Amino acid sequence: MNPAVDCNTALETPYSKLVELLRAIGLERLAWSLRRLHCPVPRDALVLEVGSGGNPYPRSNVLLDAYEHTRERHWVPLTADRPLILGFVENLPFKDKCFDFVIASHVLEHSPYPEKFLSELERVAKGGYIETPDALMERINPYRDHRLEVSVCEGALIVRKKAGWMVDQEIVSLYEPSAKRHIAGETIPRHPFDFHMRYYWWGKLKFNVQNPDVDASWKAVYSNDEKQEENYPVSLIRKRIQTFLRKMLSQNERNKTIDIIDLMRCPVCKKSSLEKIEEMVVCRSCREQYPLSNGHPVMCSEGTRTSV
Repeated sequence: MNPAVDCNTALETPYSKLVELLRAIGLERLAWSLRRLHCPVPRDALVLEVGSGGNPYPRSNVLLDAYEHTRERHWVPLTADRPLILGFVENLPFKDKCFDFVIASHVLEHSPYPEKFLSELERVAKGGYIETPDALMERINPYRDHRLEVSVCEGALIVRKKAGWMVDQEIVSLYEPSAKRHIAGETIPRHPFDFHMRYYWWGKLKFNVQNPDVDASWKAVYSNDEKQEENYPVSLIRKRIQTFLRKMLSQNERNKTIDIIDLMRCPVCKKSSLEKIEEMVVCRSCREQYPLSNGHPVMCSEGTRTSV
């Protein structure tokens, strides 16, 4: 299979065929929701999801997220219904090629270090799926904690680092007074596939960071009217449906048997010599110690994030 494959030509599954059918009959929103069930790997493949957040993909076996609590996901609680590690994608605490597939959905755009982020995905997995807002959507409708604009050209990811959360203040000022309520409120929800970047890769993850010298590690400044976690009835019903689908469609029994320590390596010395001792994960090589939080190894600090 080619190193980068368009979503429409990725390995078919019953879910991908259902998504295509729903799109053909105009049910874009439902098709968009069901895209998360498509994972083009065999049943026995081991799947990692990074930036898993509050609603991980059902097919992922192991989860990784940087934070238990964060404003970047509007304080939505972190879901930990299968093996979970706290760590940064830029310095993954996993052995080389220990996963068959890695999912990175709506997390790449948050990284100030896309070269490290993408190289680490390629290091630990044989293939994967990446999803972000499309670069055009990000340009006209920027998010305060998104640091990248991402698109695809000729089978490769094209990444532009943002020097600040708003790249083009003039276009945003023209867009927001009237067009935003129609585009963000109506057009994008009705046509989500056209406003998001979706990218499958196998073997080699091809990417080009067009402006590598830009510093995207700025501190996000939030507005007072930012959207908080939704608690109204429709949202609660949606969350219950998501929880039910994850329980029904995830590999729950298999996930319980995964030895997470056996998959890991130390993010400091890069040696595969970790062991769990009481409430710590300890590296026998460099003696670095990592605490557990609610039973989950905490393998992240700003130092380990940038020490790849």
